Amino acid sequence: MKKLSLLIVILCLFSCADSSVVLYDLTCENLVNPCGIATAQPRLSWKIKAQNNGVKQKGYRILVASRPQLLNEGKADLWNSGIVESSESVLITYSGKKLSSGDEAFWKVKIITDDDKETGWSDAASFSVGLLDEADWEGAYIGFPTEEGDPQCPLLRKQFELSAKPLQAFLHINSLGYHEVYLNGRKVGNEVLAPAVSQFNNRSLSKTYDISPYLNKGNNEIVVWLGRGWYQQGLPGVVADGPFVKAQIETIGKDGAKTVLAQTDGTWKASESGYTLTDDATWRAHKFGGERVDANVIPQNLSTDENAKRQWFPVTVVSIPAHRVTPQTSEGNRVIATYKAQNVKQLSDSVYLVDFGKCLTGHIEIKFPKLTQNKEITLIYSDNLNKDGSLADRYQKDYYVASGKKGESFRNKFNYHSFRYLEIAGIENAPSLDDMNAMLIRTDYRDASSFECSDADMNAIHDMLKNTLQCLTLGGYMVDCNHIERLGYGGDGHASTVTAQTMFDLAPLYTNWLQAWEDCIREDGGLPHTAPNPYPAGGGPYWCAFIVTAPWNIYLNYGDKSVLEHCYPAMLHWMQYVDTHIIDGLLKNWGDTDYRNWYLGDWATPTGINQTLPETVDLVDNCVISECYTMLETITRLLGKDADADGFAQRKARLNELIHNTFFKTDSSLYATGTQIDMIYPMLVGATPENIAKQVVDQLFNETANRFNGHLATGLVGIPVVTEWAVKTGNADFMYNMLKKRDYPGYLYMLDNGATATWEHWNGERSRIHNCYNGIGSWFYQALGGIRPVEESPGYRKILIQPQIPTGISWAKTSKETPYGTVSSSWRLNGDVFEMEVCVPIGSTAVVPISATAKNLTINGLPSESNNIELSSGKHLISYAK
Repeated sequence: MKKLSLLIVILCLFSCADSSVVLYDLTCENLVNPCGIATAQPRLSWKIKAQNNGVKQKGYRILVASRPQLLNEGKADLWNSGIVESSESVLITYSGKKLSSGDEAFWKVKIITDDDKETGWSDAASFSVGLLDEADWEGAYIGFPTEEGDPQCPLLRKQFELSAKPLQAFLHINSLGYHEVYLNGRKVGNEVLAPAVSQFNNRSLSKTYDISPYLNKGNNEIVVWLGRGWYQQGLPGVVADGPFVKAQIETIGKDGAKTVLAQTDGTWKASESGYTLTDDATWRAHKFGGERVDANVIPQNLSTDENAKRQWFPVTVVSIPAHRVTPQTSEGNRVIATYKAQNVKQLSDSVYLVDFGKCLTGHIEIKFPKLTQNKEITLIYSDNLNKDGSLADRYQKDYYVASGKKGESFRNKFNYHSFRYLEIAGIENAPSLDDMNAMLIRTDYRDASSFECSDADMNAIHDMLKNTLQCLTLGGYMVDCNHIERLGYGGDGHASTVTAQTMFDLAPLYTNWLQAWEDCIREDGGLPHTAPNPYPAGGGPYWCAFIVTAPWNIYLNYGDKSVLEHCYPAMLHWMQYVDTHIIDGLLKNWGDTDYRNWYLGDWATPTGINQTLPETVDLVDNCVISECYTMLETITRLLGKDADADGFAQRKARLNELIHNTFFKTDSSLYATGTQIDMIYPMLVGATPENIAKQVVDQLFNETANRFNGHLATGLVGIPVVTEWAVKTGNADFMYNMLKKRDYPGYLYMLDNGATATWEHWNGERSRIHNCYNGIGSWFYQALGGIRPVEESPGYRKILIQPQIPTGISWAKTSKETPYGTVSSSWRLNGDVFEMEVCVPIGSTAVVPISATAKNLTINGLPSESNNIELSSGKHLISYAK
């Protein structure tokens, strides 16, 4: 009878769980099942989907345990939150037992809906903590002994024994340069080019790998393959004759006890790998070179038997200057897509040109026809062809020395290229198209968007922008271009942040990149133009202002307030530096330093616009500071620093008045030189008095039509300024008509001239895979799609849905993955009838303003008397006559 009663209770519990509501996409620190996070107090998030509209979370319950088998309500040994009354499901702070370096945890969550029903438990997720303190490291830094050969890309090896296979095991590794790890002949994980970038004189990054599946009872062997990457002699914090590594394996027994073994020390052995960087690969501008692979030396595999055939030397133990070693906060680099060669053309005897059909950043893999031993094959890469069909020189070359064995192949390892075209020299017959692959590599963030509309030109521009950004985000940061400079320019990042964070889930990548910016700030508050900052590079205040705008956009797009708290001291420090260069109320040229140069306003403008004129430079740069004051006023109010907020508000008001009085010309209604950025930026930051705003806009339209022939006539800084203003003011036709121009300058001009990624200059000079003009991308989502975050409810907790419909577009389908789930709008205009389907994720609400002139307004088939629509979660259909 008791067993029957228990069965009834169990069945009742199962039947009471609301199966129509499902929890999914559990993340820790915005990462999926991360290994080696950088905090002992992580934040947990989940998303909710339901069959019905209007579902809300009323409360949640989280369980966290040290083992999967303990993950139930009676046994969870790390945290049982109990029922917490809250609608929050994003970045919930772990509040259980104190976690330590190397701890592993498993967790799951259930929620209570607003009708007091409990859902079932989510699937379990996991995370582990990296090594957080210097004292946690027991390994020493080791490298290849230079007296025995070339130290560039060595193999480092250690054999060890296990009396029993451990319950769990992690490898913690801190390489100065790139690394790959092999255990018992198998590569650990699928990452490439690890770790992400950092500022070596202040910080290096560690990675943690779950190596439990790779270990055996008895004999084991670990091999670490190193490559220099950015760890190049002469750069800040770099010790000669690297790369170097320190590492240790940490096993966890059934009793939870941790044991460190195989830590790097003088007992490890080293061998040359047969892999080196080319002589010109010094990792300076135009000098990223390539790789040289000697197939007579390079290992065919890293099994214990093969390793035993190699010559091994005792490693060198080295002393590295003190710096912080912290776990990597972003996803690793991975191969995201593979493209087959589209065609191959013979240029001359033994020289072939391969076209992969699309610009990308990453690696190639080629299976060669039979080669003669010691035959040297040259591989040359480029993103463009000259007019005569030859490769534009981008200083990217690899060399392969053949072994003469059957089935030879080449694949990059510790360098990478940006390219579309590949020239192969030194082979009698070209490989088949199926034997040549190009692999797109980027940080393994998640795609978070989709866009399509009735205009094929708009779709092509959008897709080109999206491809470009994926080519520029390898290594936990965003660069200008990977083949010429490979630098994390703040200006390029500032200009494309809204687009990038709309298209992709980039919270972890920006966290890593901002860490580098903080590590680069000088004692007086000065900032470089790039982070990391290996050497001086050009830019201006807009570049440095990334330290303010990037954290703000993380907060706005991902709802993470902690980034504002963390970065505010650096923001304030930089603003104090700015103050030292203000003369008579306006920021003036602060001069070059040993860590940055130039003083730009806009950059990469079209022919005929002089971006260097002092008047436009001063206007642009003071508008940058005004924009920072606006953000800082809001940030400080959020942080409870009202005195600071009042100060920023007052400074903005004074500066805006000076901007208008100094640069506005009443006789012509022009600001400064009358370019689009000069006209729009003062309006965007609020410097233009309301009583003359219309005449300034009218003059902007007049200048655009007559002086610039209806084109976008601006550069890197101007593109996002024009875009943001057009979105906020609803000037969709203004933007659309400029985008439709097919002649120079414009995006369609690029596409009509074969572009698959955006260029560095409107005329195609230098790089054809660049981060100059990608700031326009947010317009497709925020204007045509109409999906915008609301500042007062960040992270898309509240969403504004307000499509802007230019003449010429009849439908658009847009989606955006938010911290709460997918929001989408799909609208169509049939004559005077507008129909739109809106999907709102659970946890969010959407505001849909409808014109007061709309007729026959219905929502989900029912008439609506209100034009200010607020939608709960679920799918909704809106229709009205214009």
